[in-house]
Amino acid sequence: MKHTAARTRRAVLHAATHSHTGTDKPLGQPGRERRGPRTRARANHAAIRLATRVQEGLQEATRRPDRGDISTTTIIIWVAAVTGSALVAGTIAVVIAKYNGTLSGL
Repeated sequence: MKHTAARTRRAVLHAATHSHTGTDKPLGQPGRERRGPRTRARANHAAIRLATRVQEGLQEATRRPDRGDISTTTIIIWVAAVTGSALVAGTIAVVIAKYNGTLSGL
C-alpha cells in the first residue's frame, strides 16, 4: 500500500480528534477547554508538515539517488591530506627521538 500525504493527514486528524481515554472533558484547570482544541490543531499541523516534508525528501531521494555522493577527487584529496599530516607527524617524532639526548641540555 502506497503511503501518501493525504493518508497521513487523515490518520493524524483521526488520532487528534478522537480521545483515547474515552472522555473529552477538561481536566479541571481554568481555561483548559479553550486551550485544548488550539493545542491539538497546532500539533496536528506540525505532524502534517513533518509527514509532508519527509515524504518530499523521500520522493527527491528516489528521483535523484546520486544526490549527496562524495566525488572521487574529494576522496583523493582527503587521503593525501591525512597521509601527508601523518608523515609530517612521524618525521617530527623520529627527529625528536633521535636527538632527544642532545636537546635535553638546551
